[in-house]
Amino acid sequence: MKTVRVLPHSLQSTKSFVRMQGCVRLLCLLSLFISLNSHAQTDSVGAGTVVVHSKFGGQIFGFDIDQNGTEGILSEAQDLGNGNVLAAVETFDQRTGKILKVLTQTQDQDDFLTEGIVGNSIGLIEHEHVTGLKVQRSFPDVNPVTAGKFTGLWTPPIGATHLVEEVSRTQGTPNVAVFASDLSSNFIPWVFSSNVANNTFGPIVKITNPSFTFGVIPVIALDTQTNQAILAQDFGSPTDVPQIGLVNLATGAQSSFQGVGLGFVNGIAVDSADGIVCTSTEIDFSVEFYNLATHSGFAVLLPGADNQIFSGADVEFDPIHKLFLVAQPVSSTSFAGSSIQVFDINGNFIESVNGLSFSNAFNVVAAHIALHPGARFGFIDGPDSGVTEIQSFTY
Repeated sequence: MKTVRVLPHSLQSTKSFVRMQGCVRLLCLLSLFISLNSHAQTDSVGAGTVVVHSKFGGQIFGFDIDQNGTEGILSEAQDLGNGNVLAAVETFDQRTGKILKVLTQTQDQDDFLTEGIVGNSIGLIEHEHVTGLKVQRSFPDVNPVTAGKFTGLWTPPIGATHLVEEVSRTQGTPNVAVFASDLSSNFIPWVFSSNVANNTFGPIVKITNPSFTFGVIPVIALDTQTNQAILAQDFGSPTDVPQIGLVNLATGAQSSFQGVGLGFVNGIAVDSADGIVCTSTEIDFSVEFYNLATHSGFAVLLPGADNQIFSGADVEFDPIHKLFLVAQPVSSTSFAGSSIQVFDINGNFIESVNGLSFSNAFNVVAAHIALHPGARFGFIDGPDSGVTEIQSFTY
């Protein structure tokens, strides 16, 4: 079974979770609750009541929701204890959490991974078929998600030397950006664009910047206005300042500029209309905001954070309300659990979505925020520590 990249924050499971309870800390938190969470209480911001449980009780291997519909899709896997795995792909109702359809189910050594919903309501799945010591990977799609069955195959031009690591979850626009790591001794990853619905691909761009070829795999986002893949990482070192990479997906032109913040980049999202990128970094428990036109940026501490344990993880963007949402596995604005911290595109802190639980400690696939911007709600992993369910939230 392929080991999916888990965000560096999940490596912190051995760290102590003892929190500072001093007077200064208490006053800071109380101040945050009074001045910021009053908005949350008024507008019912927080954890929702809809919880989606995997059909067979297995760990969820990726999920997403349709931003233009009422359904979502997830993959799950459960060890049967006899050398085999029960693996399945399922759709669910966003409003009730009910599993609607099991698209496929296997009980061998195969497994499935939900890459996301892309384009116009297209579910993209990775299927790993195991034969002896060999793993054959294919990418069935569900077009649209409501079809309730696999409808075709996406066939990225990667051959046997590369492995698809990340697909930008870009909805409402035809193309996605893809990052494929190099399995050979060359260590030259590829980046390319793809129209999943048409199964077409842009030119392959070979990445040579060592910030994106060594150590921790970079995060990737797609700027739909400029047709650029945006990469971010820090040369795989917890003590380095990140680099921001720009890859023209039509011409193959590459450039980069020095970022801000410190340590592993855990998440990224882009506001294509305004040319703003938001990232989260591990060591300094900050979020960073970059202007792609000027190559300038600044860092903002997560609210109430004073330790690496409060670092952010996944970052997603709501293009309707112009908000960046940052997953925070260990909350710095609540005395327990996890939170989602919300910022506007200028780096101003807006609100905390508290009452969640997505520790990342036991995830094979890192915790992910799935948004429905039109309805201003979403889903994220938890609250079960076994990662067998996802929970709704409003913001």
